[in-house]
Amino acid sequence: MNEALLEKTSLATSRPARDPEEAQRALARVQSVLDKQQRVESLLHREHVPHGDKKPLVESLVHRQHRTELKSIVDGLHPADIAYVLEALPPEERLLVWDSVKAEIDGLVLLEVSEAVRESLIEALDLPELEAAARTLEADELADLAPALPEELVERISRDLTAKERAQLDAALSYPEDSVGARMDFEPLSIRDDVTLEVVLRYLRRFDELPGHTDQVFVVDREGLLKGALPLDRLLINEPDTEVAAVMKTDILTLSPVDDVGEAAQAFERYDLVSAPVVDANGRLVGRLTVDEVVDVIREESEQEALAKAGLREEEDLFASVWQSAQNRWLWLGVNLCTAFFASRVIDAFEGTITKVVALAALMPIVAGIAGNSGNQTLTLLVRSIALGQVIGDNQRRLVMKEISIALLNGAVWGGIAALFAYTLYRDSPHGVQLGVVMFLAMILNMLVGAAVGLAVPMVLRAIGRDPAIGGSVLLTFSTDSGGFFIFLGLATLVFR
Repeated sequence: MNEALLEKTSLATSRPARDPEEAQRALARVQSVLDKQQRVESLLHREHVPHGDKKPLVESLVHRQHRTELKSIVDGLHPADIAYVLEALPPEERLLVWDSVKAEIDGLVLLEVSEAVRESLIEALDLPELEAAARTLEADELADLAPALPEELVERISRDLTAKERAQLDAALSYPEDSVGARMDFEPLSIRDDVTLEVVLRYLRRFDELPGHTDQVFVVDREGLLKGALPLDRLLINEPDTEVAAVMKTDILTLSPVDDVGEAAQAFERYDLVSAPVVDANGRLVGRLTVDEVVDVIREESEQEALAKAGLREEEDLFASVWQSAQNRWLWLGVNLCTAFFASRVIDAFEGTITKVVALAALMPIVAGIAGNSGNQTLTLLVRSIALGQVIGDNQRRLVMKEISIALLNGAVWGGIAALFAYTLYRDSPHGVQLGVVMFLAMILNMLVGAAVGLAVPMVLRAIGRDPAIGGSVLLTFSTDSGGFFIFLGLATLVFR
């Protein structure tokens, strides 16, 4: 039963648990050492050393001392904490810390860092260093890193794997990046249903430590077909001579390797799962998905959504070059510039009306701003609901009607308040009442525009297979600005003609 897994686990070394506060303290200590090194080197460069051959020696000793300090800080950190430190440092300082990382965990650190930082590290490594780091990884971990590695390097490492590991690597690489198969563990613990709990306990005691997030052992038949799961609590509280079939669970959630991993993450959240079996089309157990992978998926999706809403094309290194960062932000800035010019043309079309009633220029940003905020609330709610899979079938129509009703209600309430303020500010002018009426009607109509765009953008993007969050806030701002100016000034033109 899972002899390969037993051997792999018995050889595994325990890793310290991740502590966010420890990572922050480590970052502060690393920055302190790097600052000290920079000050000392700067001082040496300014000072005159009588014997020129001593200066390089002094610099070498100082550098070695600081590297020893960095190594003592990094050595006790979890790979994820090292990744946290690396992501918070500029490229040149990042490489100094990277050189202090133990060679045996280089691969794990590369897995933990963000994609942008990983690319910068890989570019800085020569091929032998990169190969040494990749060879420290298991087949499923190598599959996660493979897209960032040179293809010939992956092929060379693959040739040195066992037949089973090579099959696992090929299988993991064959699945889409956003599928369960690309994230699953290929060697789940499994037992037969006709053995006793005592046999299961003896089997588990052969491990030095159980695989992470083991909350249940999967039950299979002779052909490897999944029959159920034996939770560890049932294993411990029942009599040792009880058969597995008598206490195992049969109503368990199963996943397919081709399932969307985002939907699997929702199932984990809904049912408070720690692990779930993955079965092929024939019902044969091929792996398991664990909560640590699910947490990564949720974090990655939330980051992508936040970046998409801001109009960023991709995640960027915090300390990437100015040119690279600027290019990442160009697409939607260009779109925003075009929409701003369009809005300016709308205003220009009503120049005569603004000239007649100058107060309109001061009031029209209020209409656009309030509607933009209201529409953004609708947009955020809908994107979240789509991500959770809650917007399906007939409930789309009910959701649309609800949001339109909310826009009407808020438009009436806040339009009335805005109208009152407008009248109060300009009650001494001959247009005070008319300005209040225009504000009231424009607020209602533009809030309806904001709600309509906040609903339409995510739904249309989802219908064409794109991320519902992409550029939503930019398109919403364009609609509420241009639409708000047109509605407000158009109504004003009718009222003040």
